Amino acid sequence: MTPQDHETVILELDALIRDTQTLLDKVMHHGLDQTQSEDYDRLLAILDSAVKQQREHTFAMLNASSHA
Repeated sequence: MTPQDHETVILELDALIRDTQTLLDKVMHHGLDQTQSEDYDRLLAILDSAVKQQREHTFAMLNASSHA
């Protein structure tokens, strides 16, 4: 992947992270984290995965840029 490809993925993941965090805030506000704990846990897993992927792409982009 080119640094530009990584940047595109990073930006898409950023949108996913923001949207998931907003949804998690709403879920917690309405107490659904207690009544729908499996769904809440899935949202946390999505957030965790997106953050990890974003970090990986950031490092890959920086590595690719330093070798250019």
